Amino acid sequence: MIELLRRFGGKFRRYMVIGPACKLIEVIFDLLTPLVIAQMIDKGIGSHDVNAVIHYGMVLGAMAVIGISFTLVCQKMAALTSQGMGTDIRGALYQHINKLSYAELDRFGTPSLITRITNDVNQVQLAVALGVRMLIRWPFLAVGSMVAALAIDLKLGIIFLICTPAIGLVFWFVMARCIPYYKQLQAKLDCIALICREGLSGARVVRAFVREDHERERFAQAADDQANTAIVVGKLSSILNPVTFLVMNLGVCAILWVGGIQVNVLELTQGQVMAFVNYMTQTLTSIVYVANLVVVFTKASASASRINEVLNCVPSITDEGNQPVALPEPGNVAPVPALSFDHASFSFGVGAANAVSDVTLELPLGKTLGIIGGTGSGKSTLVSLIPRLYDASAGSVSVMGADVRAWPLDQLRHVVATVPQRASLVSGTIRSNLTWRDESATDDELWAALDMAQASEFVRNKPQGLDAPVEAGGKNFSGGQRQRLTIARALVGSPQILIMDDSASALDFKTDAALRHAIRERSVRGAAEGGLPLTTVIVSQRVSTVRDADMICVLDHGSVAGLGTHDELYASCQLYREICQSQLRREELEGQQGSTVPASAPTAPAPTCSKEGC
Repeated sequence: MIELLRRFGGKFRRYMVIGPACKLIEVIFDLLTPLVIAQMIDKGIGSHDVNAVIHYGMVLGAMAVIGISFTLVCQKMAALTSQGMGTDIRGALYQHINKLSYAELDRFGTPSLITRITNDVNQVQLAVALGVRMLIRWPFLAVGSMVAALAIDLKLGIIFLICTPAIGLVFWFVMARCIPYYKQLQAKLDCIALICREGLSGARVVRAFVREDHERERFAQAADDQANTAIVVGKLSSILNPVTFLVMNLGVCAILWVGGIQVNVLELTQGQVMAFVNYMTQTLTSIVYVANLVVVFTKASASASRINEVLNCVPSITDEGNQPVALPEPGNVAPVPALSFDHASFSFGVGAANAVSDVTLELPLGKTLGIIGGTGSGKSTLVSLIPRLYDASAGSVSVMGADVRAWPLDQLRHVVATVPQRASLVSGTIRSNLTWRDESATDDELWAALDMAQASEFVRNKPQGLDAPVEAGGKNFSGGQRQRLTIARALVGSPQILIMDDSASALDFKTDAALRHAIRERSVRGAAEGGLPLTTVIVSQRVSTVRDADMICVLDHGSVAGLGTHDELYASCQLYREICQSQLRREELEGQQGSTVPASAPTAPAPTCSKEGC
């Protein structure tokens, strides 16, 4: 908590001084109130002096008005501080999370990050607000009341010496058992957030498989687990108020008993006894509120440690000190490979098996690399190394002849455009989604990208065209439309390398073929117009999508099982041959160079498009 105050509290320092100072003035009036009441009783009521009662009553009224005025100022200072710090912490968290690499995001998990940026920040905000408003009030009121009471009569002060340690013992007993549960509560909130996110984002899949009851049961178990922990904390905390008020009331009874005797022997006045009772009540009530403050601060401390854990997480991928990389001249592109892997390996953690293992290949500018392999073979992980979404654990990855670690990230990710495996759109309009890479892109450039992505037809059919609304996640578009829009988004801004990570899986064969043809034309046109040709990396499960690539990389459990053209791999790579035999028709298989198709070779149903297009 102190670290967050040090990091974010600087510009709110004056509020954190003015607020407690105003509250201190209010407390001083609260401490003077019992003395004024004592004078009213002794000099006014005891002496039947109406004027004295009115006089001291007006004094009390004036003190109340002044105290309320300072309280309102303190409340405003508390609001400005807590809301301002909360806003700054959320902003810093969101900004820092966006700097983290995939590795750190995988470690924290999306549900946990959402809980930290919402619930944990709320806990810190509450603690800051109460700190400004109450941290001075209750401890100062408790100590001040005790000193004032002892100043009235030392004999009655013995009751304080008995009641205060008793309440302190109850407080210690409860807090020592409650504190360990608070971190558990936040962790269990993370679990609930995870189940909610899975259930809501996958609602269609849940209903398709009739798993509603199962998901409800999962949520109920997580909620009950969190509730049980909260109930345990609640039961322990519920001991505080009854026991402390019992001790306080017993103390008041003792004061009235002993004080009554002293009044009879004229050692104390009635007003002094009442003042002592008021101070006793203020002291023990303050201790109760201090206990509640400690509960709030304990929760906030647990939340603050979770926030600091994210803020102190150093991104494993940075570009500090990197200078812009000079791109190859269009007339001198032959010596420079667009992309190269040099014994690149990657694993998702220390001691974990390699997801990508010792990959070495080189792709010239303007060429197309196809990557194919079974599920879990490391295709997506391999292409994630190119724009530095992950960093290679061993070996190196180079773009345009320069190691990706030497590139400024903004420049690298402008040169390399990635179309993710899962089509992701955000709420807004088609235009706002397409201009992510280049906010200054003209309508002509947007339509050119849509034409190339085979998306212009359905966009033109919309009444609002480029300004047609996009719901969160692109839910108002079909899967194929979302994929084509994400491809168009990647093409805006003239990237030099285009990575398509199985991003055409929802497209039919004809549209897929037209898309690849348009991308090839874009590459040829770019070179003809004096620019750099477009280099393409295509990840796919379809042989028909990668067969025309200049180079095909066959992955098997993260390792390269084959590297070459379609014909070369069909002749030399057993894994690639098996993939072809599972997808292509017999006529296509019989056309392979030097191939001998077994009689039992499986045949795929004829696609709806022409052979050339497939």
